[in-house]
Amino acid sequence: MGIVDGKVAIVTGAGRGIGRGEALELAAQGAKIVVNDVGGTSKGEGTDPSPVEETIQLIKDRGGEAVANYDDVTDWDAGQQMVQQAIDTFGALDIVVNNAGILRDASITKMTEQEWDSVIAVHLKGTFNLTHHACLYWQTESKAGRKRNAAIVNTVSSAGLQGNRGQANYGAAKAGIAALTVITALEGERSGVRANAIAPGGATRMVHETMPQIPLTEANDVPEDQFERLNPGNSAPMVVWLASDEALHVSGQVFRAVGDEITWYKGWHLGPSAKAGKEPQRWDPAKIGAAVAEGIFGSRPGGLQMGGG
Repeated sequence: MGIVDGKVAIVTGAGRGIGRGEALELAAQGAKIVVNDVGGTSKGEGTDPSPVEETIQLIKDRGGEAVANYDDVTDWDAGQQMVQQAIDTFGALDIVVNNAGILRDASITKMTEQEWDSVIAVHLKGTFNLTHHACLYWQTESKAGRKRNAAIVNTVSSAGLQGNRGQANYGAAKAGIAALTVITALEGERSGVRANAIAPGGATRMVHETMPQIPLTEANDVPEDQFERLNPGNSAPMVVWLASDEALHVSGQVFRAVGDEITWYKGWHLGPSAKAGKEPQRWDPAKIGAAVAEGIFGSRPGGLQMGGG
C-alpha cells in the first residue's frame, strides 16, 4: 500500500532520467502507469522503444503495473490517445505528470527558428496537449457525478524561473509551463483538478551533454540504501506527494526539488511602487527615472541591473 495506491497515472518522457524516476516511484507507491516516451535523443531526434520497455520492465520486476506509449507529445491527437489508453487499460485516469522535454541550446542571436519551435513544441505545447485532454476527461467525469481527486504535476526549470544564458527557448517554455500550471489550477478546481509544478535536478542526459564533467546517472542506478544528490530519482517523492490525496490542499504552486531539499518558488509578486503625483495624473517620462530609482529600487539612478538590488 502506497500513498497513490489504486490511482492511474500517465508520465511523459518516462523512458529515462527524471521521468523514469517519477514512473518508478509512482508505481512503487501503488499507481498503475502509462509510460510515455518516443525514445529520441536529447535534441528530439529519432525514436527508440527500448527506454520505455526498460522502464516498464523495472516497474514489473518490482511488482507494479505499467503499459507502454510511444506517442509524440507534440501531436494534438496523441494527448487524447494517451488519456484513452489509460482508461481502456486501467479503467480511469487520476494523475498526469508532464515531463517530456528536449534541449537545443543557442544564444538568442544564433538560435534558429527551428531550434526555437521544436523546444517550445515539446515542452510547452506538449504539456498543454495532455493537460487539455486530461482536463476534458475529468470535467466530463465531474459533470456525471464522478468527480475524481485528479492531479497534474508539470516540470519546470530554474532556467525559466530565474533565467539562464543560451536557453531562451527552453527557459521561455518552462516559464510558460509555470504560468500554465497556475491557470490550470484556477480553471480545474471546479472539476476536482489540482495542478502544481516542480523544478527538478539530476545527472540526466541533458545535464551530462551540456556539462560532460557530470557523469550520467539513471534513476535506477543508485541503490535504494544510498543517497546521491544528483540521482534523477530524487525529485520523484515530491511528485508522488503532490499527486496524492495527502496534498489535496496544494494547487497552483511551484517547487524546486533537488537532492534532499524542497524549496517553494514564490513567483512573481508586486513589490514597491511609485506614483506620478499626489493627485492622479499622467507620468512625465523625464521624471520616471528618478521616481523608480528612489521609490522602487531604493538606489541612485543607474544603480540597479538584472532586477536585483
